[in-house]
Amino acid sequence: MKKKILTAAMIGMIGICVPATASDVLAEVNGIKITKAEANAFLHQLQPGQPISYDLLDPKMKKKVLDGLIETELLAQAAKKAGADKSPEYRQMVDLAAKKLLINAWAKDQFDKTIVSESEAKAFYQKHLDQFKMPERAHARHILLKDKKSAEAVIAELKGLKGEALKRKFIELAKEKSTGPTGPKGGDLGYFTKEQMVLPFSKAAFALKKGTITETPVKTQFGWHVIYLEDKKPAQTIPFDQVKEKVIMKLKQQRFAQKMGEETKQLKEKAKVTYFDTPENKQ
Repeated sequence: MKKKILTAAMIGMIGICVPATASDVLAEVNGIKITKAEANAFLHQLQPGQPISYDLLDPKMKKKVLDGLIETELLAQAAKKAGADKSPEYRQMVDLAAKKLLINAWAKDQFDKTIVSESEAKAFYQKHLDQFKMPERAHARHILLKDKKSAEAVIAELKGLKGEALKRKFIELAKEKSTGPTGPKGGDLGYFTKEQMVLPFSKAAFALKKGTITETPVKTQFGWHVIYLEDKKPAQTIPFDQVKEKVIMKLKQQRFAQKMGEETKQLKEKAKVTYFDTPENKQ
C-alpha cells in the first residue's frame, strides 16, 4: 500500500464528515480534528467488506494512514482557501459524489436484506459438485542445483537412507546446498497440484511414493532438482461445511445483482426520460 495510493484515495473522501469524540482524535491540522472514525471510514472505502480498522494496523501502517489523512486535510484547506469550492466544476463533482454515496448506502442496505438459507446453499453445492473438487496434491521438498553432476552427488549422499533418516538428511542437504529460495526451509514446497509446477518437476514428483526421492536428477528451466515426496493427497470433494459460507456469499451476491438489475429496469420503465442527445441517431 504505497503512500501515493493512500493519498489519492483519501482525496476522494474530502467532504465526508465523521462525528468526533475527544478520545478518538488522532491529530489536529490548523484547528481541524482528524479522528479515528475518519481513519476507519477511509480504510473501509479502501477495502470494502473487510473487517479492518485503524486499531488493528501495525504502527508503521498507522503512521502512513494518519500522514495521508493529514496531507489530505492540508490539501483540502489549501483548495478551499484558493476558492476551489466555489467553482461550478467542484459543485458538479460534489453532486455526483453525493449521488454515488447515496446509492452505495441504499445498495448496502438492500444487500444486507438479501437472505440465502443454508438449505439453498446446500442444494447449489450438491448440484454443482464439480466446482468443489480438490485435485490430487503432493507435498514435496527439493534441492535445486546448478548442474547435473552436483545433483547426482546429492542423490549419492542420500542413497541407502530410508524413513526419518532420509528426511532429516534431505533437509540438511537442502539447507546446505540448494540454490533455490526454499533452501533455508529444507526445500519445503508445501502442497501443490500438478498444474502448479512445471511439467518435468510435476511429473517426477507425482510419480514418487511417499518418503522416497528421485533416483535421477530432474531438469527444468530453473536448474537440476532432487525431489523428496513428503506426502500425497488424492483428489477429493471439499466438504460442504468448509465451503458453506463462500457458497452463501456467492448466492447472495448473485441474488443481489439480479435484484438490482430488475429494480433498475423497473425504475427506467416507470420514469419519464427525455433524451436531448441521442448519438446513435446522428450516425
